[in-house]
Amino acid sequence: MAKNIKLAIIGLGYVGLPLAVEFGKQYPTLGFDINTARLAELQQGHDSTLEVDDQELAEARHLSYSSALDDLKTCNVFIVTVPTPINEHKQPDLTPLIKASETIGKVLKQGDIVIYESTVYPGATEEDCVPVLERVSGLTFNKDFFCGYSPERINPGDKEHRVTSILKVTSGSTPEVAETVDQLYRSIITAGTHKASSIRVAEAAKVIENTQRDVNIGLINELALIFNKLGIDTEEVLKAAGTKWNFLPFRPGLVGGHCIGVDPYYLTHKAQSVGYHPEIILAGRRLNDGMGAYVASRLVKAMLKKRIQVDGARVLVMGLTFKENCPDLRNTKVVDIVTELTDYGVQVDCYDPWVNPEDAEHEYGITPISAPKAGEYDAVVVAVAHKQFTEMGEERIRALGKPAHVLYDLKYILPADACDLRL
Repeated sequence: MAKNIKLAIIGLGYVGLPLAVEFGKQYPTLGFDINTARLAELQQGHDSTLEVDDQELAEARHLSYSSALDDLKTCNVFIVTVPTPINEHKQPDLTPLIKASETIGKVLKQGDIVIYESTVYPGATEEDCVPVLERVSGLTFNKDFFCGYSPERINPGDKEHRVTSILKVTSGSTPEVAETVDQLYRSIITAGTHKASSIRVAEAAKVIENTQRDVNIGLINELALIFNKLGIDTEEVLKAAGTKWNFLPFRPGLVGGHCIGVDPYYLTHKAQSVGYHPEIILAGRRLNDGMGAYVASRLVKAMLKKRIQVDGARVLVMGLTFKENCPDLRNTKVVDIVTELTDYGVQVDCYDPWVNPEDAEHEYGITPISAPKAGEYDAVVVAVAHKQFTEMGEERIRALGKPAHVLYDLKYILPADACDLRL
């Protein structure tokens, strides 16, 4: 197979591009995306997501880019890495996945393999995607073409855990295809692979990885709410409890991004479809989804205690991305703080040196400021632990506020006695 393989990676975002680059070092690989602006920047040798540096892009000598359907016709292995978001009702939105399957179906041939990496609920590959492939192509599943599932484990902004150094779960629609898929990934994944017994097992394994983290963070967020009411510093409690060897090192915070704040809804949707109403998973989701509003209300109370007029006040929110040291804005919960404060009549400035202002305006209608000015704010909220903010220290961050202001550190980048509020 290795002699004849020609790969197509469908979707060149945070997941697809690093994968395409690694495969492109060894195999003829086509990076396919409908975003022509994205293709143009990659063809010029730059990745605006900063997941792959210019040197790595140049090393992928067998990687080409296209948005043309005809260019997919020569490929025989298709790897789908499109987003799987939720809609406004917190229900799975499979639209990108279905559209990608329709695109592949138009060029699917005898013997081709379609591998999905997008996070889904157990059964989605065979129940939702395969029928689309069959309908569009006119071919028969597991006779004319085959499928695999190998869930992505990309951690945006993490330069230590890269695509090749994270163990990869693989699976296939037949034992033979499962072995082929496993061998394919094993050829680029230095950390090794784990071949699951079925596609459904691999799908379930992926969706519970982030559900487990979500529930754990939800517990810590609830503990933070309790300790705040008791007047106890949450970080001090967690440090003390963390001296026990099996205490898990989770911290409270805003749960956004493309995975942890989204994936649990895929699992709960599937559970409800078979008659089971999840309790713990949804309780964790409610807690985590409410943290932005909680932060805003606590800030407002602290401002009132300092006799700072809230209506018309100016607040600086430091950080807009969903996590530190990356430009990823997907499902960022910092927006919830901004929205809530705006409802109180507060004028909010967002400052984030990692963010493309055009992306922030397009996604959320927020235009970040280029730089904050000293002495202008009634409150300062450290919402994301970017390295630029941790390097500033208490004195420079405090200098951004007026003589009487509130400093709220959500990320514990400052000592407890250096700020007015901590999460």
